[in-house]
Amino acid sequence: MTNKGFSHLGLSTLDLDKTRDFYENVLGFKAVRCDIIKVKEGGQIRHIFFDTGRDQLIAFMEARGVPGVPARYDAGITRGLGVPSAFYHFAFEAGSEAGLDEKRHELIAKGVEVTDVVDHDWAKSIYFKDPNGIQLEFCCFTRNLNANDARMQDRFEMSVKRLGLEDPDALRSAYGAQADLDLLVKTPGA
Repeated sequence: MTNKGFSHLGLSTLDLDKTRDFYENVLGFKAVRCDIIKVKEGGQIRHIFFDTGRDQLIAFMEARGVPGVPARYDAGITRGLGVPSAFYHFAFEAGSEAGLDEKRHELIAKGVEVTDVVDHDWAKSIYFKDPNGIQLEFCCFTRNLNANDARMQDRFEMSVKRLGLEDPDALRSAYGAQADLDLLVKTPGA
């Protein structure tokens, strides 16, 4: 069987209405399936699937009063784990460099804080966050990948600030991840 890409990515939200507004009205993704799921033991789950293109979906679930599901938690994934937002992110296809630039200007016009275009050598990207704090990306290939790209090797260096760690000491004390953060900060090419 050949690989056919993603069917969907499933994520969580504490505010499905705010999430729906962002994905529909800011990103322009059409909601294609919306469910209210009654839980036998109590409560309900609201679930929405958005078409991101090419029949690849992103879905969000919101639990309300479901036993065993906390009423409050970090739906942004990374903060609760104590890692930079870049470690868990989702990238959408921009189609071209012109499409990437257009998407950047659209997001800025809608009040979204978005990075400058980042050149990765093989692709270009912009980064921003959704209302849950999930890091998102629009990306476009700038060249075909080759055998050299598939070989693990030193490619570049970046600062912890670029990873979103404005204050690594505060992150260390907040999450007690001294060893992990020291490794991240000191690893060349990370």
